[in-house]
Amino acid sequence: MAELIHHNNCPACKSENIHSAISAKDYTVSNESFTIWHCDACSFRFTQDIPDIHGIKPYYQSNSYVSHSDTKEGIINQLYHLVRNYTLGTKSSLIQKVTGLATGNLLDIGAGTGAFANKMQQKGWEVIGLEPDETARMQAQKNYALQLAIPSSINEMMNESYHAITLWHVLEHVHDLEGYWHHFSRLIAFNGKLVIAVPNYTSLDAKNYGAYWAAYDVPRHLYHFSPKAMEKMAIQFGFRLVKIQPMWFDSFYVSMLSELYKNGKPNLLSACWQGLLSNLNALFDHRKCSSVIYVFEKKTD
Repeated sequence: MAELIHHNNCPACKSENIHSAISAKDYTVSNESFTIWHCDACSFRFTQDIPDIHGIKPYYQSNSYVSHSDTKEGIINQLYHLVRNYTLGTKSSLIQKVTGLATGNLLDIGAGTGAFANKMQQKGWEVIGLEPDETARMQAQKNYALQLAIPSSINEMMNESYHAITLWHVLEHVHDLEGYWHHFSRLIAFNGKLVIAVPNYTSLDAKNYGAYWAAYDVPRHLYHFSPKAMEKMAIQFGFRLVKIQPMWFDSFYVSMLSELYKNGKPNLLSACWQGLLSNLNALFDHRKCSSVIYVFEKKTD
């Protein structure tokens, strides 16, 4: 039987200086409300009283959950796919740039329906993709003839075997947060890069929409990162931050969903305005972007 997980300490820094911050609703599946807590010590946020790894599965069972279903229903999902075709190119170029390699070995954790893994294979990279959702794995097989592995196979992987490890909006979903950081440290090759993209709850669009901010996405998003919390966590596990990259399109996509949640219908004009304001606010400080790509490497000193 599934159980709820209640944190008495911050999952990131173990501080007891935690408190309730905001209540958010699951607009995708259940319409249940969940409380998001805040850590005053490191600014990390987390969803409190979450279903365990077995109980969380029903919360992903929705045709509107685009990263698993690849649905193109509705204008928001159509725009998502249009933008994704562009961002796949920018992501793959980023990996080549930060690693300094034209080809190499890549581990893509939370590969979804396999679009990024396929893109990197097309560029000549050896790619292993991990994905817990069976529907998404089947979609990857159908779309790209990709055989994605289940997450537990990470335990059998060779040490220091990947030039790049990528998590595109994945780290906020994993129950064993500390365990994954240990895997990152173990699996990354010398001079390899760990690339993590997550939403940023300190962004202007997050502040504007409050509890309606779509990137809270409770209870699927177990954690909610600030740049300060992300860097502190990485340091704990022997990584140092080498680059921050903005994800400019995310503010528009998240604002479209947030408008839908707040008003019951998509308002593209208002969403584009809020997305633009958020991006302008982050123009000279990418730590303020709606979603942020963090590039880490292992400390050698």
